[in-house]
Amino acid sequence: MRLSASLELCVCVLVAGLLVGEAGAADSPAFRGVRGDGHSDEQVPVKWSAEKNVKWRIALPFPGHSTPVISRGRVFLTCADVNGKQRGLYCFDRQTGKQVWKRVVSFGKVEPTHKTNPYGASSPVTDGKRVVVWHGSAGLFCYDHAGKLLWKHDPGDVLHIWGYASSPVIYNDRVFLHHGPGVESFMISLELATGKVLWKTREAGGANDRDPRMVASFSTPVVASVGGVDQLICSMPTRVAGFDPGTGEVLWSIAGLPSPRGDLVYTSPLIAGNVGIAMGGYQGPRMGFRLGGSGDVTKTHRLWRVEEKQPQRIGSGVVVGDHVYIANAGPGTIECISVKTGKVAWKDRLPSGNAWGSTVRAGDYLYVTDQGATTHVFRPSPKKFELVSSNGLGPGEKSNSTPAFSDGEIFLRTHSSLFCIAGPK
Repeated sequence: MRLSASLELCVCVLVAGLLVGEAGAADSPAFRGVRGDGHSDEQVPVKWSAEKNVKWRIALPFPGHSTPVISRGRVFLTCADVNGKQRGLYCFDRQTGKQVWKRVVSFGKVEPTHKTNPYGASSPVTDGKRVVVWHGSAGLFCYDHAGKLLWKHDPGDVLHIWGYASSPVIYNDRVFLHHGPGVESFMISLELATGKVLWKTREAGGANDRDPRMVASFSTPVVASVGGVDQLICSMPTRVAGFDPGTGEVLWSIAGLPSPRGDLVYTSPLIAGNVGIAMGGYQGPRMGFRLGGSGDVTKTHRLWRVEEKQPQRIGSGVVVGDHVYIANAGPGTIECISVKTGKVAWKDRLPSGNAWGSTVRAGDYLYVTDQGATTHVFRPSPKKFELVSSNGLGPGEKSNSTPAFSDGEIFLRTHSSLFCIAGPK
């Protein structure tokens, strides 16, 4: 499949400085892949089952929504007990699934969350030598690949009825974390080698904000080239903001994500060349905008905004060509949306259930896992939903996670198991 020019821009937009180091080309070192944009050039299986094409399967001690990350022969994953008092980073051998080590943090406080969002929602990230994990109110931790603690940092408590979910990002030997919703919500940058705080920029969404509506963002930031300069871009409760990675300064912002149902955002912004797309949560609006500018550029840079009641969007979409493909948490729909106009090219139903995980690309196909742990594989066509296969993992399995691709294999996390899928492409 020949990629269009806009997809080629999207694919290369996050390369410079992002996760460069010891991470191998076939690794998947972060949430939504090496660039954090949901794209992988891996050719992986399109058909499997609980018995077919399963290289290994291991039991997990606790449920969680985090995505496994793969680096230098290791698989890293977070798990936490149902009360959030034991929060752990687990390391497995990628060839056998055997547990290599675990590092569990004890946490004595009661941190609010929702029964649908266990405490292991944030995915780890690695540069090939170090792995960073955020355990919410229990803190931010950095280990080497042998499990040695290198540093830890307490960014403050998370306080929200739906818990926490954003994942840390590594870029140019720095760690970036969108912390919140909490006593404060903010973007923070730390030195990867030492954990030294470099800057901290507060955003709306703190527990002390006096707003009668629900205000929170669970978005994981992305790094994109804007006018030839790398910026950190994140969807906040009321706006999308572009940050200077070096200083934390908010360079520009676009308003338009709030809705009467609440100022909530779950998804990461999507980048298509010089255009960004953001989705509000809790049936909030979607909007498209030109990247860049200075200050509040809503009037000059916002290209379109659709305010009519939207599906519930928790997992992020993926841009292929001139369209966004995104599966929804309710009512079990999947959509293809024009990047240029925001109009829906088509809408269909997933064969089974809602999807909380993000839609991601591997090679010529798109993959999304629904809440019944069935992964649907389909072609990126702006004309219609072209389903290739639906791959279940057995009765009773549940999942709110996103597939990870590495070296021709798929890594799938359910509430009870971790699977490695390998076999014919």
